[in-house]
Amino acid sequence: MIEVEHLTRYFGDTIAVENVTFRVEKGEILGFLGPNAAGKTTTMRILTGFLPASRGTARVAGFDVFQNPLEVKQRIGYLPEHPPLYSEMTVYSYLDFIAKIKGIDSRDRSAKINTAIEKAGLDDRVHTIVKHLSKGYKQRLGIAQAIIHDPEVLILDEPTIGLDPKQIIEVRELIKSFAGTHTVILSTHILPEVSMTCERVVIIDKGRVVAEDRPENLTAKLKGSEQVTLVIGGPEQPVMECLVRVPGVIDVKIISKLENEKATYSVESNLQVEVTRELAKAIVTNGWDLYELKKAEMSLEEIFLQLTTQEAEVSSS
Repeated sequence: MIEVEHLTRYFGDTIAVENVTFRVEKGEILGFLGPNAAGKTTTMRILTGFLPASRGTARVAGFDVFQNPLEVKQRIGYLPEHPPLYSEMTVYSYLDFIAKIKGIDSRDRSAKINTAIEKAGLDDRVHTIVKHLSKGYKQRLGIAQAIIHDPEVLILDEPTIGLDPKQIIEVRELIKSFAGTHTVILSTHILPEVSMTCERVVIIDKGRVVAEDRPENLTAKLKGSEQVTLVIGGPEQPVMECLVRVPGVIDVKIISKLENEKATYSVESNLQVEVTRELAKAIVTNGWDLYELKKAEMSLEEIFLQLTTQEAEVSSS
């Protein structure tokens, strides 16, 4: 649905985006994650046709952003970081104005407006003047104007910035509801935003993509091994000797000791070997109690910090 290849943008001698390449599948929600000034907003503006690229290509729904800008804009709903709202209009009159601008047929206009209002949760604010809306409702109105023409692609730039915790949860749930029916790129510097909303993440730093994958796959790639945590009831030394003999196990450590010979163990294993079943089998065969077995993952915050730190070290070397 979205294909970006070697996208580069200069502002004078400053490189804002350099050689950015990624793709987004139909119906997918992609998190575009990076610190402030990483190049996220510049990339979003290029994809929406707001800015030209210095070089590289970008295609949306099969159309080239630079060669067929009108075709692309008809298929995109865009929420910029600061939604362009008209403060003296009511919610309904503003959406009616947007519907006209976007060329929605007068016969369909009322239905499209009402659908956008319903999806964005603005039913109780239809006749409210925009300047009297809370920040959260203004953000919802910004999303409503982005989806009013039922676009195939939604590009949302920092959609929850400045919201309170309750408003953030509401907007996240709204965005998650678009999965499958819309292709979504969600640009943010807020780590929980991605882990709670997106299926896949592109991490950008200093204008360059430093990683692209599902968060769980990034964990495995960075660590080079897999961690499994187990809570076992059994004699400490025999348990450790048994676990370390399981094929694929690299190391075994005790994290904490509990009551009645019960302890929490951390098992490091080879990525190429699936060890969880064999670990469970070994414990049960020996007659010990297995209370818990789960794969331990790095948090998205740990992944983000490790990748951006590596990037900084490479740049300074």
